[in-house]
Amino acid sequence: MVFPLYFWLLFAAAMLVSSIGFKNYVWFISLGYGFSIAAEGLLMLILYCQALPVGAAVCCLLFIIYGCRLGGYLAIREAKSTSYAKNMQGEIKDGKVIPLGVKISIWVTCAALYVLQVTAVFYRLHNGNATNNLWVWIGAAVMVFGIAFESLADWQKNQAKKKNPRRFVDTGLYRIVRCPNYLGEMIFWTGVTLSGIGAVSGIGQWIMVLLGYAGIIFVMFSGARRLEIRQNKNYGSDPEYQHYVKTVPILLPFVPLYSVEKHKFLVA
Repeated sequence: MVFPLYFWLLFAAAMLVSSIGFKNYVWFISLGYGFSIAAEGLLMLILYCQALPVGAAVCCLLFIIYGCRLGGYLAIREAKSTSYAKNMQGEIKDGKVIPLGVKISIWVTCAALYVLQVTAVFYRLHNGNATNNLWVWIGAAVMVFGIAFESLADWQKNQAKKKNPRRFVDTGLYRIVRCPNYLGEMIFWTGVTLSGIGAVSGIGQWIMVLLGYAGIIFVMFSGARRLEIRQNKNYGSDPEYQHYVKTVPILLPFVPLYSVEKHKFLVA
């Protein structure tokens, strides 16, 4: 498959922004992730400014909003919570020094995923048939819902931790699933994928779109597994926590999947 020039420009933007991970390798998948998506949304607005239908423009703006909100939230959380940064370091590489070659591999892989994630909107613009069909608006609406859902989950967790920092969170959206912020992410990227229907052309382009979607879904389940392991360590002896994890699904509402800890293939 031949990738167009603008695709490589998006990849270069993701590489540039996510390179902050060389300062702190956790940032490859946190700050670098959020701000890379925002940068890609902005770049697409610039590259296709001469022929930019409203629906596609809205999707690009939602990338910027999504990325800046997530990146900003993570930046504030890391600045305020040294324990969070230590937990992330330990979960990803057990606190060991990361060789430069491994860092480069993580950097390139993450940047490639971040580009694949936005390809549904990119191909809508690149193919020259970025008309405002129904699917772009359905996708945009789902994206908005995903951002709102994830933002509310983050806010509810912050409020709950302010009241009782030593207790697990089981209020608000956390009564539906144990990782509602990750669920919000998956909803957002489902909307992105839906927005490409009617514009993405051919098997090759759809493979790129679906690889990006499958990639981020895998990352969310991997994140849920890391969180479950940490919470089991912190709250495993609490009877209320034991009841909570046995009655509330970990990630998908109404799906009786209560644990992914034993699924070792979910390592990202």
